[in-house]
Amino acid sequence: MSSETVCPLRLAAALAACLALAGCTGNGTGLGLNLVSQDQLADMGRQDWQRLLATTPTSNNQSYQRRAEQVSMRLLRAAGLNAGEWEVRVFKDDQVNAFALPGQKIGVYEGLFNYAKTDAQLAAVIGHEIAHNLQGHAAERVSTQMATEAGTGILGAVLGASGIGGSDLIAAALGTGAQYGLILPYSRNQELEADRIGLLMMARAGYDPQAAIELWQNMKEAGAQPPTFLSTHPGTEDRIAALQKLMPEAKAAYKPS
Repeated sequence: MSSETVCPLRLAAALAACLALAGCTGNGTGLGLNLVSQDQLADMGRQDWQRLLATTPTSNNQSYQRRAEQVSMRLLRAAGLNAGEWEVRVFKDDQVNAFALPGQKIGVYEGLFNYAKTDAQLAAVIGHEIAHNLQGHAAERVSTQMATEAGTGILGAVLGASGIGGSDLIAAALGTGAQYGLILPYSRNQELEADRIGLLMMARAGYDPQAAIELWQNMKEAGAQPPTFLSTHPGTEDRIAALQKLMPEAKAAYKPS
């Protein structure tokens, strides 16, 4: 092969690496883009909420629903938000998860209660999810996804128009490079930032922040996780270690109820 011949796979790898490096800003949580308004984001959140209500049954466990509401209200007030404007719902699903959508919606899955044994442990998860909203992480993720998809689509079209062989393969590799080199690292940083904000929030709401570490120790029983490199969430051990470093600051903000 002559020096003037372009190898599609090598070009794909180089371009994918460029995308990853271009998006690397240390501890940043996004690309600094703002492609959606808060009103648009709230509309998206409400639409997702309605789709979820249509496809996932609401839990019949009134104890779960009461706990989720009480914990959420305390956290929202501690964050300076109008708790009365938020809707909280427990869903009948074994997922070990919760979420807070733009549009003032909080959802908790029944499966989480198997590991969040106390209200303080439940507050660690719900506070974390509220923190994503406070920090604008949903807007960052949507904007990053939009920018990445647009960029890889344009590059793929340019390569094809240039007559470079294997342009479909290159475009596919670009997508993989952007996914694992750009979007997911920011998501991990967002998770760690939400851990810190959520930890302080639960402490100010009167929940012992130590419960966050207890929760993640319980969560280790949930099963194997993908490698941290391929995960949108930090590995459990990494997360516990990060929470331990944050504990002095959270303890200082702790106001027992």
